[in-house]
Amino acid sequence: MSARDEILRRVDRVMPARPAAEVAAAYDRIDRRYLRRHHDTGVLDLFAERVADYRATVLRVPESGVPGTVAERLAALPGSYGVPGDLPPEWLAASDAAFVRDPSTGALDGLAGAVTGCAAAIAETGTIVLDHGTGQGRRALSLVPDFLLIVVRAAQVAADVPEALERLDPHRPLTFVSGPSATSDIELSRVEGVHGPRTLEVLLAE
Repeated sequence: MSARDEILRRVDRVMPARPAAEVAAAYDRIDRRYLRRHHDTGVLDLFAERVADYRATVLRVPESGVPGTVAERLAALPGSYGVPGDLPPEWLAASDAAFVRDPSTGALDGLAGAVTGCAAAIAETGTIVLDHGTGQGRRALSLVPDFLLIVVRAAQVAADVPEALERLDPHRPLTFVSGPSATSDIELSRVEGVHGPRTLEVLLAE
């Protein structure tokens, strides 16, 4: 018996598995009469404010202004950029940057950054959610490069967490992005870029 199996055997002995029907019934009894939406107006303003609180750059542009803004932001950091193979081509049409579509794992470290879309965003928490579906690429694309530019459409911004979760498929690999990667684990000194991009820029297309 492996060490893992032994540990699980001991856990099962102390906390035997409950029948699935019993677990489902207990789940159905949870009281969900909580406030589901804290904001009815100013949702986009709140989202931009909360994202900026995390030291991310927020740029609010009309939908038609996305290509030009993407080109402007990428011109400031020369190099190749990883993008999902199904990213809307019009977002990149105005840029002279070199793009690598669906880059391999080995190529990620050599990229100047990445450009992706998202699945949803949460105004209350300033969080962007990727489910790595259309226009988002695989998870490594949003975690390995040091610079990440995410395009968020206004219609994707939910007021609060419950509303956002209702739009997401819990069976998909969800990545929640709240600002650039940062940790203060060592002597409470903030260090950025340890677990993901050091720099996060968000284009909010309204």
